Amino acid sequence: MVQRHVVALQFTDGQTRFEPLKAWLRSNPGQLPAGVSAEGKTSHQLRSILRRQGWQVEFLPEEVRLTKPGAVFSEEQVVTVLDDEPFVEDEREEDFETRFSLESQLRDFISGNLPKIPINGRYLKLFVDANGVDGVEYQVGVGRIDILAVDSDGAFYVFELKRAESSDRVLGQLARYMGWLKQTIAADREVYGIIVSKEISSNLRYAISVVPNVFLFEYAVQFKLNAAHQLPS
Repeated sequence: MVQRHVVALQFTDGQTRFEPLKAWLRSNPGQLPAGVSAEGKTSHQLRSILRRQGWQVEFLPEEVRLTKPGAVFSEEQVVTVLDDEPFVEDEREEDFETRFSLESQLRDFISGNLPKIPINGRYLKLFVDANGVDGVEYQVGVGRIDILAVDSDGAFYVFELKRAESSDRVLGQLARYMGWLKQTIAADREVYGIIVSKEISSNLRYAISVVPNVFLFEYAVQFKLNAAHQLPS
């Protein structure tokens, strides 16, 4: 299910109204840092930008709610004001979120834990460009990178995430991103590629054996069930 992103707005009548994030930012471009536009960005990217500006982010079952710094609302103040039509993110984003929900969760986990995950013996952090846009779903001239990170020496790390088994075709996509970075913002810095998948195919292992600076990782998900049938004492 696609979570809608809404902005909580407090009005002089004491009530709070919610408006769709993208539509509101298009009407209020001054809420974004100088030189940053809402056009062409996903709700996730816009959320990251506003969070760095001090906005509060609340994750609810059906929506992600963003609140300006310092705003506090009581339950009685909340009134929802949205269009009568069902809220739908733009088709490109909805298709991405629906088809790759597991990839989205994997992306959020990795991007939030980069400083704890050693890659090539280094610990990484998210890349942030001059406009304040971070490296999650980072748009470049040849597509959108799942995660773009850097190490302490400024080397770039391109993450390509796959929810299921990865064939060797993913290597071409990764190489395209790496090549673009090397010819543009990376300059003389190293560029590494990281493929993360539930299962790495033998074909892909053979393919990367002759490609420098590419690393493969398989992820595993663990679940634990705790008994909860006892009545409270």
